[in-house]
Amino acid sequence: MHAPVLVTPPAIQPVTLAEAKAQCRVEDASEDTLIGVLIDAATAHFDGWTGVLGRCLAEQTWRQDFDSWARPLRLPLWPVISVTSVTYLDANGDSQTVASANYTLRRDAGGAVVDFLDTYDFPTLQASTPAAVSVTYVAGYADSEDETPVSTAPAPIRQAMLLLIAHWHANREAVNVGASVSVYPMAVEALTAPYRRLTP
Repeated sequence: MHAPVLVTPPAIQPVTLAEAKAQCRVEDASEDTLIGVLIDAATAHFDGWTGVLGRCLAEQTWRQDFDSWARPLRLPLWPVISVTSVTYLDANGDSQTVASANYTLRRDAGGAVVDFLDTYDFPTLQASTPAAVSVTYVAGYADSEDETPVSTAPAPIRQAMLLLIAHWHANREAVNVGASVSVYPMAVEALTAPYRRLTP
């Protein structure tokens, strides 16, 4: 399987600057830039294809390429909101779009798949062309419809992010010299454990 390609990044972060500052007990704007960077780092740790959770935390658009047709085509990221398009390179190398009436988005225990109708005959693809079939889709927890949208990602994930941000804010170095270091097993790992998923 090809690695997914990010088409449109999320417009919002899973946690806001105000939430992160409250967690860090920072009341002025003197460290807004630093805390913003920490929010970016925590988001990168959990979100998207390279994140440890294997899921998207805010609305974003991805493209998944396949070398050939299959019934079904499994999408690696979760949760999937909608399929934008299914395209392919025909025998002449021209890009074509599959009519949406020929497939459905189905969600199962393993994630989401594009399910083609049994009556749909797969068109011939351009010979010996990798990534000849592409699915573009919107993944993530849907942004709220407020005037200023906020994330609807699950509270345990958002709280785990805030714990990480506050930890990084309080500990500016890679190691803590001259002091014992303890791990809180009921914190970040416990909060995110139910949301970790393995791509089939």
